[in-house]
Amino acid sequence: MADQDPGGISPLQQMVASGAGAVVTSLFMTPLDVVKVRLQSQRPSMASGKCLLYCSGVLEPLYLCPNGARCATWFQDPTRFTGTMDAFVKIVRHEGTRTLWSGLPATLVMTVPATAVYFTAYDQLKAFLCDRALTSDLYAPMVAGALARLGTVTVISPLELVRTKLQAQHLSYRELGTCVRAAVAQGGWRSLWLGWGPTALRDVPFSALYWFNYELVKSWLSRLRPKDQTSVGISFVAGGISGMVAATLTLPFDVVKTQRQIALGAVEAVRVMPPHADSTWLLLRRILAESGTRGLFAGFLPRIIKAAPSCAIMISTYEFGKSFFQRLNREQLLSP
Repeated sequence: MADQDPGGISPLQQMVASGAGAVVTSLFMTPLDVVKVRLQSQRPSMASGKCLLYCSGVLEPLYLCPNGARCATWFQDPTRFTGTMDAFVKIVRHEGTRTLWSGLPATLVMTVPATAVYFTAYDQLKAFLCDRALTSDLYAPMVAGALARLGTVTVISPLELVRTKLQAQHLSYRELGTCVRAAVAQGGWRSLWLGWGPTALRDVPFSALYWFNYELVKSWLSRLRPKDQTSVGISFVAGGISGMVAATLTLPFDVVKTQRQIALGAVEAVRVMPPHADSTWLLLRRILAESGTRGLFAGFLPRIIKAAPSCAIMISTYEFGKSFFQRLNREQLLSP
């Protein structure tokens, strides 16, 4: 059997446990992710008198019209969403229920291996930091979570971009392929990592906050646990609380990441050279100027509704899987 971690299971068994949780979470939470992306990708309604082009989920101003009514004859504002439930209803009504699972194949291809590597790396890094006293036991989860997420974000960034494009607008895979090829032709392979900066700024602090709070809440709940309550139940509650807190604090970077990634392919429609990409901080300032603080927290409700149960399901499934393999390994050691 492969070398085992201090918890009594091998890294391969850790990856299997976390991969199962990723599949379950993706199947149930993808509709909320689609709604969140749609809410974050829509720009505020422009003042009358501007002609716009709608492409790949982005409103691009073309020129000023002296007569707003004349513009309206050739431009129609795309369907706008006023909230989470409104987005659910309009997506189902105009695009069909299947649209709520847009990008699910890309999500599974991305999430399952990424989650397996991420959770395994976290456990191994935390054990490494604690064993060698490189940091205190209190902060080891924060450091290990941040390092594990940074590596994972870098590897899966192109798949995250593909998933965001599929969820922002109901594109076929053929249309998506054309969009990606055009972007690579203009910006090189680096364009596939469009949105890496805000993604890292969202996910790395999220991971650090999540694991720090998770270990604290889990430790606190364990002391209050009734004898008949399982550790998996405690993991579920601790994961949900920690995920909700981390998702709220990092939401502005999620909004920036979404708007950066849906811009892929928008420029090619008007056949102009792509402008220099705004930095994350400039995009934050632009969103704040256009939509106010509310714009920085667009998609808050679906993100929180998704983050709390998905984190709860993911961590409890992972802990259950680890407990299963621990029992299996003990039985194998005791068997003649």
